Amino acid sequence: MNIGQEVLELLKEEITDVQYNRYIKQLTYDAKKSGGDLAIFYAPNALISNWIKSKYSEKIAHLFEIKSGSKVSVKITLKNSTDSKSKKQKNEQKQHSLLNPSHTFDNFMVGGSNQFAYAAVKSVSEAAGQVYNPLFIYGGVGLGKTHLMQAAGNVFQNQGKSVIYTSVEQFLNDFIRHVRNKTMPSFQEKYRKCDVLLIDDIQFLSNKEGIQEEFFHTFEALKGNGKQIILTADKHPKKIGGLEKRLQSRFEWGLVADIQPPELETKIAIIKKKCEINKVKLSNDIINYIATVIESNVREIEGILSKLHAYSQLMHIDIDLAFTKNVLKDQLQENRANLTLDTITNNVAKDLNIKPTEIRSKGRSKNLVYARRISIYLCRELTQNTMPQLAQYFGMKDHTAISHTLKKINELMKNDEDFKVKIEELTNKITSAS
Repeated sequence: MNIGQEVLELLKEEITDVQYNRYIKQLTYDAKKSGGDLAIFYAPNALISNWIKSKYSEKIAHLFEIKSGSKVSVKITLKNSTDSKSKKQKNEQKQHSLLNPSHTFDNFMVGGSNQFAYAAVKSVSEAAGQVYNPLFIYGGVGLGKTHLMQAAGNVFQNQGKSVIYTSVEQFLNDFIRHVRNKTMPSFQEKYRKCDVLLIDDIQFLSNKEGIQEEFFHTFEALKGNGKQIILTADKHPKKIGGLEKRLQSRFEWGLVADIQPPELETKIAIIKKKCEINKVKLSNDIINYIATVIESNVREIEGILSKLHAYSQLMHIDIDLAFTKNVLKDQLQENRANLTLDTITNNVAKDLNIKPTEIRSKGRSKNLVYARRISIYLCRELTQNTMPQLAQYFGMKDHTAISHTLKKINELMKNDEDFKVKIEELTNKITSAS
């Protein structure tokens, strides 16, 4: 072990493991060129070099003096580029981007709810900085925004472009750290020199003036140099409160695309694809049941499949519909805890273009009877209300009228496939919106 390595080992005892592994461990001591009053270390990139210079150059020099007995000047620089070095830096850059390699366009399930966003991101991935810049994708939690964004990032990265993927929280933490360490030029070089910037959850810029100012200049620098920017949020730019007008307008410069909760057919396709990937065998009845009862959050699907698979393996039980319902009953109760009779009736009324008050009236027209039956059935299925409570809500004589309606509905579902599909679609819409 040379003296440079010995000094770094001494420094390791005085700093955190995170700082040592992330920065100091990356240094290489040049024993041949060092000597006398000069100690030369090589860093793999400018970010690490600048960080160590600002934080530990003096400390390293002090440890050299303790170890050797003489004062030295510490030089931390970048090694001359070589093919192997370039390859290593590319690998480090790839790791730094934090992209999930499993997020690809091929395994993203496309349906009516996300088709426009998918097409937009795919177009951008084929011509970075030339179309739809910035691309702004918005929608609820777990609908695939990050998957699409990272799918494009993986395409760019495979093309040899430098890609930064981060969340607003990580961007903010990075910003604060560089401000404290007085190394803002390194921060600006990192984010303004990349080819592609992907940022998740941009809505969290709200009411953060300092970081909004910095992000505005980062945006301007990248856009001005024809670099691609892709952003995601939970809502349209116009609806993000606490956002500077100039940022809001720039987010709309390129293209704004939304992702809606998946319709029943897309949910079924997603479940089948996840089953294939995770090697879980489910019958069509079970798949249809899961698609009907789960909320709009697509991430929930994998959790459900994992839960079913684990129960089946641990309890040595084949997965059937009854088993599935039993395993998921607690989860479904939690998902539907916030559903009310008004919520369900209003959704049915909206779908069938009827006023909610008409559904609860004494009207006997064919359309009203149809809507009332569906509302009663869904209220019974999706809430904990008793039949007497439902009778009171719908203005019926007593619980026997509710019982008769439920019996009629069950007969229709057995004999009328279109009616059954309508019930499933409404169940899906109501539980997705809850």
